[in-house]
Amino acid sequence: MPEFRAEVHVTLKKSILDPQGRAVEKTLKRLGHQNIAGLRVGKFIELTLSGERNEVETQLAEIANKVLSNPVMEDVSFIIEELPTSHVAQSAT
Repeated sequence: MPEFRAEVHVTLKKSILDPQGRAVEKTLKRLGHQNIAGLRVGKFIELTLSGERNEVETQLAEIANKVLSNPVMEDVSFIIEELPTSHVAQSAT
């Protein structure tokens, strides 16, 4: 059964204030990095799924939208790539 590596990126919607991002930006400016603006903080989630690609994509979309993010406040995107067969064989050992 094919395995897929997925990366999920969750960020606050542009219309939502990001106090954590503002705090990090202020700290960086205090440290002399004056050329930084608009810093926003988000979440990065990495996972491995197995199954047929179309089923895995559907499952990942559901997980990303219903569990890993809050669709009222956050935007979510993901990428998925099939792992080489050699990785699948190594995982089983």
